[in-house]
Parts: sequence; structure tokens; C-alpha cells
Amino acid sequence: MQNISKEDYLSVIYKNLDLNGEIKPNIIADKLAVSSAAVTDMFKKLSKDGLIKYKKYKGISLTAEGETYARNMVRRHRIWEVFLFQIVGMPWNKVHNEANMLEHSSSDDLIDRLEEMLSYPEYDPHGDPIPSRKGKLPKVKKHRPLSELHEGESGQVIRVNDFDEKFLAYISKLGIKLKGNILVKEKREFDKSLEIIVNGKPWNISNKLAQNVFVEEKKK
Repeated sequence: MQNISKEDYLSVIYKNLDLNGEIKPNIIADKLAVSSAAVTDMFKKLSKDGLIKYKKYKGISLTAEGETYARNMVRRHRIWEVFLFQIVGMPWNKVHNEANMLEHSSSDDLIDRLEEMLSYPEYDPHGDPIPSRKGKLPKVKKHRPLSELHEGESGQVIRVNDFDEKFLAYISKLGIKLKGNILVKEKREFDKSLEIIVNGKPWNISNKLAQNVFVEEKKK
């Protein structure tokens, strides 16, 4: 059985807060693949530690202390991903799980040294922003899911969701990568699937896949 730590919970909360700064418990259970009971138990612990604001049947939000803690864990994770991708040469579909293990056993000093060695990267290999040591996030370009583009529109990939290793491996086979271009050739109304052109080759993809690839639309 997978051991889900409080750091894992805080990271998921931090990365998935809505516009009101809250997240529903069922989203956390889905992201971590745990039961609702397990989520409730952890909420009680995190609330007792002063890291989240929790009321039964309500959305969860981070306290100031919880946000600082979670942001630091996300920073550690993404810097490790950059190191594994750029220095070790691991493919982008492999770095998430490795970084997840390394982030828990790293000192702040080590992370700072890695960041310096990597020339202060602003984004991880999947396009997600890396918080600075002081908690500042780099400016994120305006983007939208590939699923929202219309026929004939194209965009440059600036971020992909890293929730699943198989998903990342699959889109790599299609030639989808950061800074790569995608043209929507056809969008089917009955199931929202798309025919896209990547590096001159046509591919048929599902709406679910398209929802997890984010592009900056090209100006016409």
C-alpha cells in the first residue's frame, strides 16, 4: 500500500486550489488515489498542525504557514525534476516519481545549491513554474487546453500535466513536447476528439488527452 505523506497532501492542495483558494476533498482523494476516509483523517492532522483550514463538508484552504510549507515542497520537487531531466538525462515521463522520493530527503541547502548549479530555472520539464527561494513565481504565459482550440488553429506547447507516467510517455511518441507546435486539423462534435498535426504527421487524440496539454495560441 502506498504511503502518502502530509507533504504529498499539501503539495496536491497547493497545486490544485481554485480561484477562491480552496479545493474540494474529492479532488484530493482522486489525485492521490486514496479513500475519502483517509483524506478526512489527514485533514484532521493537518488542521491540528495549523497547516490547513478545514470544516467538514466545506472546501479546504491553506493557512499562511501551510502555504509556505507546501510551496517549499513544490519548489524542491520541481528543481529535482529539472536536475534529473537536464543533468541525469531521464525522460520527462520518469522524473516525477523520482523527484517525489528525493524531495522528502533533501535539505534546503542542497536545493539551493542545485538551483544555482542549474542557473536558477523558472520552469520544470513539464512547464510548471518553480517558486523561488523567497516564494516568488515566474510570470506564466497566457495559455489554454488544446481541447479548446478550433479547427485550423495552432499553438505552441508550454505546459503538460504530469499526473501520469503513461500519459507523458504516450504524448512523447506523438512528438508532443514543450515549445513544439500543434495544429488542430479536425475537431469532431460527437465525442470532442481531435485530429492534430505534429511535426507534419497527423494523429487522432481523445478529448481527455487534449485537456491535459496546454498551448499558447499563435497569433494570426
